[in-house]
Amino acid sequence: MRLEQIAAKALERYNFDRYLLSKAVGKRAKELTNGAKPLIDRKLSDSKATDIALLEIAEGKIEIIEES
Repeated sequence: MRLEQIAAKALERYNFDRYLLSKAVGKRAKELTNGAKPLIDRKLSDSKATDIALLEIAEGKIEIIEES
């Protein structure tokens, strides 16, 4: 699946809220960079942390919870 398709699927999961999605991707990418294990079958050395985070969200492995 192409990155554009993955991003569209992730946006659809969260009512097309780009701001919320970008915050979640950034937060998860930071966790991955700091040593968290990916929830999908990809190695951090093979892909960018942001790409892995976006794919995890698109596949429903990560749930975005809005903070107030």
